[in-house]
Amino acid sequence: MAEASNLLRAGDRAWIVDIAPDRIAALAAAARAQTWSALVEDVVPAARSIMFRAHTSSDMGLLADNVRNLLATTDTEASAASPERAPLVIPVRYDGDDLAEVARTLGMTVEAVVEAHTSAVHRVGFFGFAPGFAYIDGLPELLKLARRTSPRPRVGAGLVAIAGTQTVVYPGGTPGGWHLIGSTSEVLWDINAATPSRLSVGDRVRFEAVE
Repeated sequence: MAEASNLLRAGDRAWIVDIAPDRIAALAAAARAQTWSALVEDVVPAARSIMFRAHTSSDMGLLADNVRNLLATTDTEASAASPERAPLVIPVRYDGDDLAEVARTLGMTVEAVVEAHTSAVHRVGFFGFAPGFAYIDGLPELLKLARRTSPRPRVGAGLVAIAGTQTVVYPGGTPGGWHLIGSTSEVLWDINAATPSRLSVGDRVRFEAVE
């Protein structure tokens, strides 16, 4: 079978397409809302791409045709399929082990770091690395830092950390090379819940300082 235009094969049951980051959430939601979504076993958004995985290899041709049609959809139409939710407010105790060092490295006060982090509106870009590990975009440029040179072997659940232009709330039990700036009591990843993650790609997030 010839490869579909703009689509790349990923094994015998999936297509991958490169997408502008600001279109990913709307297109992933739109795909799940289509009548042909029964062909799809999973829609997997990433930082700059979406993978569409079919139930069987025999569905690949029809899936490719439908994905191509979806990609031709206007941004307005795609967005209409995914009404934007209000930002999820995550209360944070800014008491992280790396907070003081982050402030020193950036030439800022701790208070200024907290102000910059809480004043921004963040957005979930994609999931990866480990279950429940949401890469949250929107960190202000003035807080941009490379990851730690010495990752921690294990980071607990609810610890809030920054690196690059992203924030993460650790789901727990993973190694971590991000800078710990705080912690939250909000449970964002619960493997025993019907819907384990409270976050979805495209969700807006606000961090709120609490004592």
